[in-house]
Amino acid sequence: MKNVTLPDGEQLPRIGFGTWRIGGDSASDASQDTRSLDALRSALELGYTLFDTAEMYAHGHAEELLGQAIREAGIERESLFVTSKVMQSHLQHEQVLQACERSLQRLGMDHLDLYLIHWPSLSTPLEETFRALNRLVRDGKVRHLGVSNFDLSWLKQAQALCETPLVTNQVPCSLSDRTYFENGMLDYCQANGILLTAYSPIDQGRLRVNPALQEIAQAHQATPYQIALSWLVGQPGVITIPMSFDPQHQKENLEAVEIVLSPGEIEQLTLSR
Repeated sequence: MKNVTLPDGEQLPRIGFGTWRIGGDSASDASQDTRSLDALRSALELGYTLFDTAEMYAHGHAEELLGQAIREAGIERESLFVTSKVMQSHLQHEQVLQACERSLQRLGMDHLDLYLIHWPSLSTPLEETFRALNRLVRDGKVRHLGVSNFDLSWLKQAQALCETPLVTNQVPCSLSDRTYFENGMLDYCQANGILLTAYSPIDQGRLRVNPALQEIAQAHQATPYQIALSWLVGQPGVITIPMSFDPQHQKENLEAVEIVLSPGEIEQLTLSR
């Protein structure tokens, strides 16, 4: 299946497009604008509809470029699902409200489909942050809430404080990095209707290709990266947001959801390291 279903019945693609390194890294880099816009335009043309960004990415410039690419493409806002994140240093009540407004201005949008806490903070009570996040939902600025890089204890607190169903916990996860599969996070998310959004799903292009992965890729006439993505989103309640500047790789990533692995292949990959 290409999609997963949110608690409100909305369909969400299993494979979206991440924007880390669009417009720079942690700082804005205008020299990357042409390359970044080309990547975003290609992703939109290929049919990506789920886009993940953050105020931290390129110091907000990734949001600006994403908004520009969407406007230039003439794609209806309602056909896209746009996620952004509030950074760890902006989690006090008024800071959250202001950060969200800045993200919306940079994107040129009147609402976010999903807004995440990028990292938990030890200095700001989670209650204060969610008081602002819940207000953003009530005010129509944000449709859904989630978190990122939360451990199980933090996730349970966030779930209790969220006035609407918490949609996701976004964490690093791949065929070779299964920390959040093995520490109880995936089981808890599956039992509570919370999506696990895997970032760095192919280890930022450095996925180790073992013999099992290579063999299964050849059998499906696919790349090892496609098989690794197919294995990942084949797990119930898991979606992922790979990123690539290369249009061919973008196409391959998006098409990975079409690959159907047999139970034996899934077991073979699960047992391999």
